[in-house]
Amino acid sequence: MINIDDFAKIEIKVGQILSVEKVPETDKLLKLSVDLGEVQPRQIISGISLYFPDHSILVGKKCMFVANLEPRIIRGLESQGMILAVSTEDGKFSLLEPNKEIPVGVRAR
Repeated sequence: MINIDDFAKIEIKVGQILSVEKVPETDKLLKLSVDLGEVQPRQIISGISLYFPDHSILVGKKCMFVANLEPRIIRGLESQGMILAVSTEDGKFSLLEPNKEIPVGVRAR
C-alpha cells in the first residue's frame, strides 16, 4: 500500500503519439515519439507491439503517460516515460485514452 503523498508524486499527463517505429530484433517493443506539451517530444519504449500489428494506427492518438519516471535504457534505447494501459488475463487490452477535448500536456489530478 502507498499513501496519498506517494501517489501525488506520480505525474500522469496527456500525450499525443507523433510517430511509432518497431524496435528491431524484438517482438513486443515499439519506439514512440510523444508530445507531452514540452519543448521537445519524448522517446518512450513500450512493449505493446503485439496488440497493434499495424502500429501506424497509434500515430495521432492521445493517451495517458507517466511523465516523471527516471529514464531507463531498454535494448539500447532510452525510454523517458511510460504509456498507461490495462489488460486482462484472457488477452483484452486497452490504452488509457482521455476525452478528445483534453489538450496535450494536461496533468491528471
